[in-house]
Amino acid sequence: MALRDTLRNLIGIPENDYDSEYDDDMQAGNVEQEEEEQMPSPSLSSDRKHNKVVNIHATTQLAVVLVKPERYEDAASIADHLNAKKTVVLNLEQTSKDVSRRLIDFLCGVAYANNGQMKRVANNTYIITPYNVDIMGDLLDELENELGIETYACNWPMGSGREFQGVYDRRSSQLIFFSGVSGKKRADKMEIDLYDPQVADLIGERRHQQLIDDVELLGAGREFDLDEVRAGRLSPVFFGSALTNFGVEPFLEEFLRMTPSPLPREADCGVIDTFSPDFSAFVFKIQANMNKAHRDRLAFMRICSGQFQRDAEYYHVQTGKKMRLSQPQQLMASEREIVDEAYAGDIIGVFDPGIFSIGDTITVPGKKFKFGGIPTFAPEHFARVSAKDSMKRKQFLKGMEQIAQEGAIQIFKLPGAGLEEVIVGVVGTLQFDVFQYRMRSEYGVELYMEGLPYEHLRVITACPCKPEDLVLCTGAALLEDFKGRLLVAFGGEWSVGFLTKHNPGLELAESLSV
Repeated sequence: MALRDTLRNLIGIPENDYDSEYDDDMQAGNVEQEEEEQMPSPSLSSDRKHNKVVNIHATTQLAVVLVKPERYEDAASIADHLNAKKTVVLNLEQTSKDVSRRLIDFLCGVAYANNGQMKRVANNTYIITPYNVDIMGDLLDELENELGIETYACNWPMGSGREFQGVYDRRSSQLIFFSGVSGKKRADKMEIDLYDPQVADLIGERRHQQLIDDVELLGAGREFDLDEVRAGRLSPVFFGSALTNFGVEPFLEEFLRMTPSPLPREADCGVIDTFSPDFSAFVFKIQANMNKAHRDRLAFMRICSGQFQRDAEYYHVQTGKKMRLSQPQQLMASEREIVDEAYAGDIIGVFDPGIFSIGDTITVPGKKFKFGGIPTFAPEHFARVSAKDSMKRKQFLKGMEQIAQEGAIQIFKLPGAGLEEVIVGVVGTLQFDVFQYRMRSEYGVELYMEGLPYEHLRVITACPCKPEDLVLCTGAALLEDFKGRLLVAFGGEWSVGFLTKHNPGLELAESLSV
């Protein structure tokens, strides 16, 4: 009975409309087809207190099959239900994690092949529907529960998946229909009033009426307040498809409208006003090999004040060198455009001959202030890295340096040692895989990697003696980063107390910055 009640609550069907008696004592390991009941299609409810309700809109009466598999071999029987255009409620409470993962991967493919959908509605419970059934989960409630912030739908979708046709824009009260082929750089759009008779001809009377009902329910919610958005108490929500490029342009236009104007930025000489006539910029990202044919390297900088002009003379504070930035670019997806001028708040990319690093400041000649650095996450995983082929030392060093300057990894070495063997630190282990792949594909270097037992990293801000004379606990190591800063890597938090106790005057800092 408990399982029946769970299913009834998940699908949003009143108790008196659900007559099937599900047997909770189903034999483990078997997929059994339960008694199929013809269920009426529930409408979108305005009651948002039940966040787990899934609204199902079907053109025909709905046949639901509950399955409780334990073996991967049961996947074929479940696929047969989907091919027969039946809605499947998949209960994986009795299924092992490995089998569950394989089943979900397989059934996602089956649902896609049938133009259907698959949605998780609770822990270990999924609903898989054929093409003639729409699942519309209460996404806004889910966001509010997970993020702890109220939401406001700025637009509302028409259809989902492959049947996504457009959105209703609440600010303009217009329907925006999209057309085009997936992968196009631009999608054609057509704007129509919600109540225009053409809409019913385009999407059908049933969908048109359902859309009107949904929009009316949206109007019963809270009003949009831009001040609340900027204060972090309200989150605007936009519907679109990056895969088909539908809805992306309206989102970007609204995003530009909502974003505040550029704010002043702190520097070592005080606050730099956005409206200051003197140009200044901050390098926040570096990307190597954006064009593999030319091995180019771009430094992305945000203009903090003044006006940027192409070919004008500027000053790189970190190196103390004057330079001319002759080919500044602005990028939108795969498109690049050379710009002649840019203003505070704009982001431009300039070719980097190897002098820029994340956190660098560029100003007009005569100004020598520095903007504050960008805090970075301390690495939690470490590995000793060296090149398999000693003849590729040059490529190894170049790849290590460039990838580290991008901020994808952090590299360290033992004080006084060379760079034939380095220690790489990352936040997540997947970064090791990305690092290995990029070194192999972009620089032609195969790597030896040996995991190290370190989990924490601290910067030495004050050292009472020579670094080599420090008393270190077991499992700790003294490291040096590419900026020459001394650090201590260790395995457990208790080591911090050991280090400060046995090295009076030693000061450590947790935060790293570039």
